[in-house]
Amino acid sequence: MDETLRELVRLRSGNRCEYCLIRQEHIPLTKLQVEHIVARQHAGEDDLTNLALACDRCNLHKGPNLTGIDPVSGDIVPLFHPRRDNWDDHFQWVGVEIIGLTRKGRTTVRLLQMNDSRRLRLRTTLRRLGQLH
Repeated sequence: MDETLRELVRLRSGNRCEYCLIRQEHIPLTKLQVEHIVARQHAGEDDLTNLALACDRCNLHKGPNLTGIDPVSGDIVPLFHPRRDNWDDHFQWVGVEIIGLTRKGRTTVRLLQMNDSRRLRLRTTLRRLGQLH
């Protein structure tokens, strides 16, 4: 993947993780990563429609997964797809936590561990500084 394509992904995302919405400026020691929404091992391509910007935590937990298990129903559910899905349709902020509003949202929050203690501490600090959301 060439640098021009990477830069287009960064610009489109506003330089923030398309899953948990953390901004690059808030994690200066870790660079946001261009990730394949559908992994190469599942025939995903280096195409703008299949690329998203992700923080290292979201990217690590998502890995090549396309689905997860909804913690409420126990059903296998597709994960949030940043190119097809609207963030506000599937998630909402409650304080410093990201809450899944739909089966897809709940599943993504759980699989990507969007509310782990490290992330909650960072968001609490950002909120105190007036820099969250």
